[in-house]
Amino acid sequence: EASGQLVAGALNLIGGDCLYGRNWGCIKKYDSLHFELCYYQAIEAAIELGLDRVEAGAQGEHKIARGYLPTFTYSAHYIRDGNFRGAVQEALEQEREQVVYTTAMLT
Repeated sequence: EASGQLVAGALNLIGGDCLYGRNWGCIKKYDSLHFELCYYQAIEAAIELGLDRVEAGAQGEHKIARGYLPTFTYSAHYIRDGNFRGAVQEALEQEREQVVYTTAMLT
């Protein structure tokens, strides 16, 4: 909040024993607001709710400095157009190789 006006928000979902951070936004840039809102407040909420863990979402080596170690995540999508589906599949295969390499280097 700045001068009584909301300036940012985060969408967190709860499933089982975990708080899943999924989206956030703000109306202008504030130093360290992203980390406060998406990491520290999420951890505090998980503790208050008795949850075992916080999953901060995919991507972002910067999360390691905030205590989040890389974990593999999975998702499933149906892409109707065969040509586009093939292109996405190829891109994901390349990304998967890089993710495995990067995760091995960071842990």
